[in-house]
Amino acid sequence: MSPFDADVIVIGGGPSGVAAAIEMRKRGAGRVTLLDREPALGGATRHCSHSPFGMLEFGRVYFGAAYGRKLEREAATAGVDIRTGHSVVRLEEGGAVTVTSGRGVETLRASRILVTTGAREKPRSARLLSGDRPIGVVTTGTLQAYIAFHGLVPFRRPLIVGSELVSLSAVLTCLTHGARPVAMIEPRSHALARAPLNWFPTLVGVPFHRSTDIVDIIGRDRVEAVTIRRNGELETLACDGVLLTGQFTPESALFLQSSIGVDTGSDGPAVDQYGRARDPLHFAAGNVLRAVETGGWAYREGRAIGRSLAADIGRDPEAVQPVAVSFDDPVKLVVPNILRRAASLPAAFRDFQLRFLRRAKGRLSLELEGREVWHASGTWMPERRVLVPIPAAAPQAQHVHFRFREES
Repeated sequence: MSPFDADVIVIGGGPSGVAAAIEMRKRGAGRVTLLDREPALGGATRHCSHSPFGMLEFGRVYFGAAYGRKLEREAATAGVDIRTGHSVVRLEEGGAVTVTSGRGVETLRASRILVTTGAREKPRSARLLSGDRPIGVVTTGTLQAYIAFHGLVPFRRPLIVGSELVSLSAVLTCLTHGARPVAMIEPRSHALARAPLNWFPTLVGVPFHRSTDIVDIIGRDRVEAVTIRRNGELETLACDGVLLTGQFTPESALFLQSSIGVDTGSDGPAVDQYGRARDPLHFAAGNVLRAVETGGWAYREGRAIGRSLAADIGRDPEAVQPVAVSFDDPVKLVVPNILRRAASLPAAFRDFQLRFLRRAKGRLSLELEGREVWHASGTWMPERRVLVPIPAAAPQAQHVHFRFREES
């Protein structure tokens, strides 16, 4: 009798976890058990009251909640063992997980573990914002959950902080639910979302202030105003809420509390070109690897890693020491961040994914064993995906490095 409760346990029922589970079932994986702490699958998409979702995956456009239901139907049709209301609290040695549910605490074991717990926006506490502690300071995810699950809008005239894609989603959510933002602010001198998308706030009549920070939040019971510093000058804006958007961080607590740990650049687990972590029994996919990509990107990445994982089931874990991918400042992260010598597995990653910490002009190059094999010059923007093809020789190299020479 098998000592395993499943061939693979997938932790997280968002787009990447569902896509991986479906792909593994299609490729002959026996029992694939998907655990999610929420009452339904879909991850963060469940409370997104906007589109588009699903065009590349399913050939049509869904709103967030409908997309979540579609994911759940597809997983069930594929024969995935779906267990909602199950929270994984610890990754154990040897492919075991500790789970809490309505049945209590239990330990489940599998040949392989795949973690797809996604990412979250940084709350006020992590942003170190000073001022009073009134009601009305929320993240985009909290706002969308209030609206989707409770029919509540916590403010009518919020200030929006941030200029990422999710910030534009926050503007749209406000406008379609009776709230009109007093302004959007961004500490940098430029928007993080690309043009023409970053024109959206101005086009709908929401002032967009760059080079602007929150200095103070004012209010006793609820937000009454905020003090901002705009181009070095202080001013006070009357508002009834502060909507904190972006600054995502991976939900990587399971790795942080385990012997596997996390990568200091990405804040997620280090994975190789197959999606395997430093412990080869564990894989990871989606936004737990790096914050943050779209639901469609996470779905495609989950499917690719599911393909690699399916081919790995039943194999003896390889005792191959991974080689870390290093990089110069101001590169923030690289995924995959480790490489292993090529095995007879389909690679999940065809490209390195890079992010920059700040806007920088200069020459980016990839070196294998100190020899340059790729380069490009330009102005590199923060938090935007940069793709560099993984050379066929990279997994065999003992030194893989991204060099950056900045120009003034």
